[in-house]
Amino acid sequence: MVSSTIILVFCLVAFAAIHSLTASLPFKRFIMRVVGSRAERYYMPVYSLIAFVTIAPLVYLLIKNPGPILYIVPSPWLWLMVGGQLIAVIVAPRTLLDAPHRFKLRSQLSAPKTPEAGPLNIRGIYRWVRDPFLLSGLVIMWLTPFMTVNLLVIYILSTIYLYLGSLHWETRLVSQFGDEYREYQKRVHRIIPHSGGYP
Repeated sequence: MVSSTIILVFCLVAFAAIHSLTASLPFKRFIMRVVGSRAERYYMPVYSLIAFVTIAPLVYLLIKNPGPILYIVPSPWLWLMVGGQLIAVIVAPRTLLDAPHRFKLRSQLSAPKTPEAGPLNIRGIYRWVRDPFLLSGLVIMWLTPFMTVNLLVIYILSTIYLYLGSLHWETRLVSQFGDEYREYQKRVHRIIPHSGGYP
């Protein structure tokens, strides 16, 4: 039991290290220098593929060694939780569709108020929550209608990693958009949806 948990934690740490490296600005600058303009087109698909390949062993091991069951949520609450997860899965792609400029390499590597940085352009889901990636990830994890020991350990560590990643992502957005993003931070919460919406 203890050994399976340690292996799972090691897999998660390995995924986090690779994911953080490939998401870092120094690594993206290196890719831009080596690959050139083609990096803009292929970086996100390759990055997503690497994330999938590196998380797959963790998912496999969790399925194979879930550990002792802590609880199973009965109906009808089970279906409410699964419904919440499905909504989060449907909403998650909006994070890319509503702000594609945030994920372009040249934009991320540029200074505020430059043509490459582009406008902040708050729209769609970002009018209500600053980090819908973080929100959807937390909803998908913590609305799981059953819990095991190993799953709980991975969820706790993943929550910490996602939150720290969100803090890092926002420092990058401040670097990209400057005071305009700081003003946005004052009006819209990072995780809890803002009912009034951003103007």
